[in-house]
Amino acid sequence: MTYGSAIMFAVAGVLGLVGIALLLRLRSPSITEPQTYAFRMIGIMLTSGAIVLAMSAAAMWQWSTET
Repeated sequence: MTYGSAIMFAVAGVLGLVGIALLLRLRSPSITEPQTYAFRMIGIMLTSGAIVLAMSAAAMWQWSTET
């Protein structure tokens, strides 16, 4: 695994964990309406960013092993 791919996987992991934590926080009954909107929007964006970054890292890793 290349150094760049490892960093991308690590960042994707952090983004995914934070995004999932925000989405799980929506289950709490004590959050307000603005918090619900913000947690949902930010959680979905972080989680989808993590997925895309992980796919890019996997493609970069595969490309670097083929040459």
